Amino acid sequence: MQLPVPTRIFTLQFWLLSLSSFLFFASFNMLIPELPAYLTDMGGAEYKGLIISLFTVTAGLSRPFSGRLTDRIGRVPVMAFGSLVCFVCGFLYPVFITVVPFLLLRLGHGFSTGFKPTGTAAYIADIVPAHRRGEALGVYGMSVSVGAALGPAIGSWVAKAFSIDALFYSSSFVAFLSIAILINMKETLPKKEKLSWDAFRITRQDIFEPRVVSPSLVVFLTYFSFGGVLTLIPDFSDALGLHNHGLYFLVFTLTSLLIRLVAGKVSDRYGRVEGTVVGCANLIVAMLVTAFATSQVLFFTGAVFFGFATGILSPILTAWTVDLSDENNRGRAMATMYISMEAGIGIGAFLSAAIFANTMTRMPLAFVVMALFALAALVYALFILKVKRKTAHVV
Repeated sequence: MQLPVPTRIFTLQFWLLSLSSFLFFASFNMLIPELPAYLTDMGGAEYKGLIISLFTVTAGLSRPFSGRLTDRIGRVPVMAFGSLVCFVCGFLYPVFITVVPFLLLRLGHGFSTGFKPTGTAAYIADIVPAHRRGEALGVYGMSVSVGAALGPAIGSWVAKAFSIDALFYSSSFVAFLSIAILINMKETLPKKEKLSWDAFRITRQDIFEPRVVSPSLVVFLTYFSFGGVLTLIPDFSDALGLHNHGLYFLVFTLTSLLIRLVAGKVSDRYGRVEGTVVGCANLIVAMLVTAFATSQVLFFTGAVFFGFATGILSPILTAWTVDLSDENNRGRAMATMYISMEAGIGIGAFLSAAIFANTMTRMPLAFVVMALFALAALVYALFILKVKRKTAHVV
């Protein structure tokens, strides 16, 4: 029997889920600032773009499976599996110390984000009332943002104060805590099925949910920038004399916390598309300011605008996707959106690394290209808004 939807969003389940996600996102984000230098030391500097791209390949490929499993065997097992992957991978990094095994491990590590966020988004949609969905996702997103912000900063400190292996083991420990929280959480899927081979039989319908094509396209275009930031910021930090590679991530994420408090709630009242337009505009400014940053002040100013953009877009695009989804296929809808996200991050990481080509004079061009993709998202959102207003006027 499905759990009743409460009239309030701040339940014990909600906070436990938020804590688990905080730890999950901290776990794998701890590694990001130090992996480019780690790969360079192995002799694989030319493969920096693959650090993020390979991670997102398996994350994207696993989304149809995680969406199908979320709608069949339950939200909790899917979330737990995602955290389990992070736990195992942390112990394997110190073992895989040459370029090819390392890149293969990055490929496997991507299964974590292919599963955990899909199950989590469906779970949240189950336990919060529809009219407060944007607000709930905005507040929940704070836990994700804090984990994503503190992870890189703490990870970079652990690696420098202790060792890179200590960083990997710390990542595993944090992932273990994320799993432990999920163990006693109540399942919200009303009709669970037993795990069987049929649950893994993917059809075209499991890969793409046409109902959510609009938010998914915006997600795809805007997350090119995120892929670029993950790939290029460590090198950019070094060029500006910032030895802690996680500071840019810390600044933009803390900024995003401020806006998340209101962005989702405002979109509940004024509309998802309207909020998306504002978010895309901020993203364009963020990429252009970062592109031409010649000082630490401009560098962190770009981070602030990037924080505004992510703080606006993340809860609104997720809520927009849930709004358009069929209640019985919510996992599939979320998987479609997340496939778009992983594709945007992966292509953005690979493209930005190819443009940069380990040459600092090419860094501005890479971020300008990311800004162009954000501009394409803004144009599309404005078109959707125009159609929406015209339809409302006719009615």
